Amino acid sequence: MKWRRWFSLKMWSQIFRASWRYIISSQVTLGDKLLFTIPVLLYWVLPDVMPFVPIDDIGVTMLLAGWFVSRMDRKYPGLRNGR
Repeated sequence: MKWRRWFSLKMWSQIFRASWRYIISSQVTLGDKLLFTIPVLLYWVLPDVMPFVPIDDIGVTMLLAGWFVSRMDRKYPGLRNGR
């Protein structure tokens, strides 16, 4: 992936919209939803290396959201792009 794409606001807005679409979809299994939400919530709640500095929490959330959306796009191709 090119570095420009990593810093693209358009790409990240699409990823966060898609991740929300998969989380609220009734067609996605609960196990798949928990595969994303549990690690993110644990990372935000548990103490980490830099307490009270949310930069690293946001970065991990963004990386997990990108992974989650790419996985759900492959697993549920009918839900891609809001169909």
